[in-house]
Amino acid sequence: MSRPEKPAAAVLADAARAVAAVLGGQSADAALAPFESSPRRAAVRAVALGTVRWYLRLQAAVDSLLARPRALGRDVHALLVTAAHQIEYSRNAPQQTVHAAVDAARMLRHGHASGLVNAVLRKFVAQRESLLARIDRDPARRSAHPRWLLEALQSAWPQHAAAMLEANNAHPPLTLRLNPLRRSAERYLEDLAAAGLAGRRFEEAGGAAGPTAIQVEPPVPVAALPGFAEGWVSVQDTAAQLAAPLLDAAPGMRVLDACAAPGSKTAHILERTPGLELWALDIDPVRLERIAETLARLGLSAHLAAADARHPQAFWDGRPFERILVDAPCSGTGVIRRHPDIKLLRRAEDIAPLAATQLELVRAAFRMLAPGGRLLYSTCSVLPQENEAVLARFLEGEPLARFRPLETAQLPPEAVTGPHGAQLLGGGAADTDGFYYACVEKTTSGI
Repeated sequence: MSRPEKPAAAVLADAARAVAAVLGGQSADAALAPFESSPRRAAVRAVALGTVRWYLRLQAAVDSLLARPRALGRDVHALLVTAAHQIEYSRNAPQQTVHAAVDAARMLRHGHASGLVNAVLRKFVAQRESLLARIDRDPARRSAHPRWLLEALQSAWPQHAAAMLEANNAHPPLTLRLNPLRRSAERYLEDLAAAGLAGRRFEEAGGAAGPTAIQVEPPVPVAALPGFAEGWVSVQDTAAQLAAPLLDAAPGMRVLDACAAPGSKTAHILERTPGLELWALDIDPVRLERIAETLARLGLSAHLAAADARHPQAFWDGRPFERILVDAPCSGTGVIRRHPDIKLLRRAEDIAPLAATQLELVRAAFRMLAPGGRLLYSTCSVLPQENEAVLARFLEGEPLARFRPLETAQLPPEAVTGPHGAQLLGGGAADTDGFYYACVEKTTSGI
C-alpha cells in the first residue's frame, strides 16, 4: 500500500523545489510554473515567494548552524531555508514544521539528509531569537536585500531608502484597471460586493490613474474576479496605469508601443482612446502571443510585430508616429514586492548594460517620432542610472528633442519630480509600485 501524502510536507517539498530553481537562476514565475495545476498551487506559491522574499535574512541564519553550508545540496539547503521561513513567518507550530520538513526531505529523495534537517531546524527553533538578533545587526541581512541594492537605494534616496526597503517586503495589493468600454466603476464596485469582495477606488490618490484603478480586498485569483474573462477588468498596478493618460493619444493618431509585452499598457491606451492606429512590438514572439491574448479578451485590436525596436528598418514602413511609448526593459527594482526573486537574480553589474539598451531604444524610437509628436519613457526601476541618467544622455545628444514636463495633477502626490521626469518610489497613499516617467517632444522634422 502507498503511504498517504502529508499535505504540509508536500507543500514544503514543492516550495523548496521552486526556491532551489530560483537559486539556480530561474525567475519565480518559471520556477512555480510546474505547480500551476497542483491542488496545492496557492500554498506552494505563498510559501515559495515568502521564502524568496526573506531568503537573504534566513539563509544567513541557517548557514550559521551548518558546519559546511556550501557542501550541502541545493534542494536540501532550499528546504532548510523554506522551513525556517515557515517557522519564523507563519502561524504554524514550529515543531510541526520541523516534522513536515523531515518528511519533505524524503519526498525530495534526500532521505539521507533527514537527520541533518531535523537537527538544524530544532536548533533554529531553540536559538532563533538570539540568532536573528545577531543577523539583524547587518542592515542588508535585516532587510533581506543584496548589499549592492541597499547601498544604491541609500545613495540615491537617502531620505526614503528605509521606507522603500520595508515596502519591498510587503505583500502587494491586487489592483485592477477598469475597462470603461465594458463596465462603469459604479457597476463594477457593485459586482465586487456581490462576489463578497471590497473595492477601493483611487480617484484622488492615484492621480491620472484614479478613474480606472480599483484595489480589491482580499486578493483573489483572476478567475474569481467578476467579469475578468469578459474583459471588464485587467490586473495592473496603479503606477503602470499612468502610462496611457501621460501619453495622451488622441483619436486618429498613429501610436507605437515599442516594448509592449505582456500588453497591459497597449490595452489601456486602446481602452482610453478608441480609434487609434496602434502598433505593438516585442522582441520575443512568445511574449507577443500574450499581447494577442490580452487584446482578444478585451475585444481590442492592434498591429502586432515581433521586432527589436532598436532596429526600425526591420519593421517600420517610414510613416512617423505621433505618440510613442518606450516602456523599457529594466532592473525591475520598483516591483520587488511583486517579484521578490529580483533580489536574488539581479546583480549590480546588470545596471550599466540595461541603461545602454534603454538609451538605444529611446534614440531609435525618437527617429520614428513625428515632428510635434510625444515620446513617453517609462521603467519600473527606482535607480537613477536607468531613469534620469538615460534621459540626460539622450537629450544631450539629440538637438531635436525637447523635454516636456509632466503635469503634477496627473501624478500621485508622493511622486518625486527630477530634472527630466517623475519617480514613484513605491507605496504612498496610492500604494503603487516604483515607476519612472519622462516625456520628450520632437521640435522640427528630422526624418
